Amino acid sequence: MDLGSLDPAQLGAATSNIFALMAGLITAYAFSVVGAIIILVIGFWIAKKAKTGVFHLVNRKGETTLAHFLAGVARYAVLTIVMVMVLQQFGVQTASIIAALGAAGLAIGLALQGTLQNIAAGVMLLFLRPFKIGDFIDTGSATGTVQEIGLFATELKTLDGLYLLAPNSSVWGSEITNFSYHPQRRFDLTVGIGYDDDIDLAMNTLEEIVRGDSRVLDDPAPFLFVSNLGDSAVEVVARVWIPTSDWWPASRELTKKAKQTFDEKGLSIPFPQRDLHIYKTDVPVD
Repeated sequence: MDLGSLDPAQLGAATSNIFALMAGLITAYAFSVVGAIIILVIGFWIAKKAKTGVFHLVNRKGETTLAHFLAGVARYAVLTIVMVMVLQQFGVQTASIIAALGAAGLAIGLALQGTLQNIAAGVMLLFLRPFKIGDFIDTGSATGTVQEIGLFATELKTLDGLYLLAPNSSVWGSEITNFSYHPQRRFDLTVGIGYDDDIDLAMNTLEEIVRGDSRVLDDPAPFLFVSNLGDSAVEVVARVWIPTSDWWPASRELTKKAKQTFDEKGLSIPFPQRDLHIYKTDVPVD
């Protein structure tokens, strides 16, 4: 349309129509815009508070890694709800958008199946706490001291000082033995003596050895018994309980002390042996 060909009355009418249309649009969407702004401001504030609250709640238990993860999940969950509410303010049908996001999430989940399994296993390990940093564990395929529990993998230090990175899915999917879980552990000090040795002397000697070590607990009290009549030796046992932190050095030193003390008292510790009986027969010679 050539505005120059319009007379002043027509131009004024066109201008009025444009302003009326703009006023209508502003009137129609003003409440939506204001509502969207209010939702965004309140939503971001709630997301920040949710992140901080979840982090402090979980971190009070010493789970820093899990605290960061759950805090991030809480924040993005709130922001997702906020964005859906904002779109609804402008009349956008969010059902199709949610369906598309769900399909995209499913595709990403299938592509990252192994990674997501590790994350899920990491969350379970951090929630259920079958072990913590500093514990000595055995998962069947991995043995060592826990250095770090991440969302994807668990870091271990083996007995020979090696660094071992175990995927969380394999750790969670196996039988976990935690040698550090309980505050005390049992130790059986087993010594074999000869059949000709004094069994009462041997048991009294073992009792003196274990009761003379300050790391051996009085409750439960040491328990001594004969465990087996073997082919070469009579096995006597001193069953004791030791604080977990002292178990390794105490078990080694008690074993050494038993050998030294038995030698001093003339109690033999026989090695496996077999008696051969040879019978002489007359064999006729052709």
